[in-house]
Amino acid sequence: MNNTERILSSIAGNPWAGLQKADERWSVYKQGTRSVPTVVTEQSAALAVEIDYDVVICGGTLGILLGAALAGKGWRVAVLERQALRGRDQEWNISRRELDALVSLDLLSEDELAQAIASQYNPARISFAGGDELWVKDVLNIGVDPVYLLETLKQKFLANGGKLLEYTAFQSATVHRNGVSIQTTQPSAQSSTPQTVTSRLLIDAMGHFSPMVQQARQGQPPDAVCMVVGTCAQGYDHNQTGDLIASFTPIQNQCQYFWEAFPARDGRTTYLFTYLDAHPSRLSLTALFEDYFTLLPEYQTVSLAQLNFVRALFGFFPCYKNSPLQYPWPRTLAVGDSSGSQSPLSFGGFGAMVRHLTRLSCGIDAALAADALDSKSLALLQPYQPNLSVTWLFQKAMSVGINQTLPPNQINQMLSTIFSEMADLGDPVLRPFLQDVVQFPALAKTMARTATRHPLLVARILPQVGAGSVASWLRHFVTLGGYNLWNTAEQAVERAPLKSAKKQYVAERWREALQYGAGGDYKQAEGSRAKTKNGR
Repeated sequence: MNNTERILSSIAGNPWAGLQKADERWSVYKQGTRSVPTVVTEQSAALAVEIDYDVVICGGTLGILLGAALAGKGWRVAVLERQALRGRDQEWNISRRELDALVSLDLLSEDELAQAIASQYNPARISFAGGDELWVKDVLNIGVDPVYLLETLKQKFLANGGKLLEYTAFQSATVHRNGVSIQTTQPSAQSSTPQTVTSRLLIDAMGHFSPMVQQARQGQPPDAVCMVVGTCAQGYDHNQTGDLIASFTPIQNQCQYFWEAFPARDGRTTYLFTYLDAHPSRLSLTALFEDYFTLLPEYQTVSLAQLNFVRALFGFFPCYKNSPLQYPWPRTLAVGDSSGSQSPLSFGGFGAMVRHLTRLSCGIDAALAADALDSKSLALLQPYQPNLSVTWLFQKAMSVGINQTLPPNQINQMLSTIFSEMADLGDPVLRPFLQDVVQFPALAKTMARTATRHPLLVARILPQVGAGSVASWLRHFVTLGGYNLWNTAEQAVERAPLKSAKKQYVAERWREALQYGAGGDYKQAEGSRAKTKNGR
């Protein structure tokens, strides 16, 4: 019995069995044998019944954030969740200022937000083998208690008239001219007759593996994948610092391994993650977990024997260049991980949902008010974002092709150099990037400085990523520059409201597309400049 089976089998809930199921799904992705479901159909006829809700959200874990915001605006909202709506025990990490959206949207009071914060730490390290360590403060250092947060949001959602349908799973949907008919099942029931609810708008918050996403993407293989394994364990020496990203090993298994670590309420959480493609010969999650347990003692200077493992965490996250995803059907909208609205460097989840929560809740409110529920109008809520698209080149540079041969430490050397240059350029350059936001001035300064000061490094990277990736990046980079200029101009102009609600809706969505696409939604926090171990 290997370390992975031995340790995971001893944890409550038997995550070993869950790991085997996740590996079965990963194998299907690698082999390209996924079946494409048909869960959404269209009919030209109108619904002949009274429509139950303005919005039905499928997927309650993160959907309840949006549901609570929309119910607070007075809309009839139902949230479908296939299990009980309860947050997991592992905290969600985020930066403090990002949480302000929950207060500004009146989802939490200041006191409730303070209670939702379960842990916090400072500073956080960025480290790559052979390079200087960088230390930053107040970046992804807040651990939010999902159990308390979701329960608080659920109660506010219900108090505002929302309808929560727990143990109710999405099965299929039929889009009509005037609404959507949604068929549901109850997975926990021994025998269940499908139930139907109707809505003006159907929102998919079911995540990366949503059946609606699978149908919309038609079996397209992911352009990249992030694989993650990790644990929360007790028994570490007291340590109130964390790692945002660290690497201490060369390329192995055609992968560069990265680590993340931070204190949690009941121990210390450590992740091992890597970027790769879905080639059939890629390693399994189980194999990655075995490497995790082999390397963890060196990474945290601890022996496995002194640790008490309380949770295991694992998964793979497919990424698509065609993101955010715009559904082809009217009256349907993908949000959160379903839409792929995070960069290929990010796991998505809670942080990505909170970042877009104000934009989405206000935009959906406006779409409902203007009855702008056709596919073209709803696509404006998930627009092209060049500041996310430019990060595909970075993801490519942090991964190794299945048949590529690279110097063992090339990726470590590249990242150490680039992060050092960003740190020297200051917080306005480094901090947004660490929070999955790329802005044109910061990116242009970093690329120019790296190219002029480290031309040999750039010359080594170009063959690794390929001419096609560089050409694609240049298009997004130029567009990002245009968005930056246009957004700056738009923010300086006060525009009178348009008389048509639908025209006003379109104008507001275009301004938001410029703002978010340029990274202009990011607000620079006050904080100390990042420092290297040597104080540079």
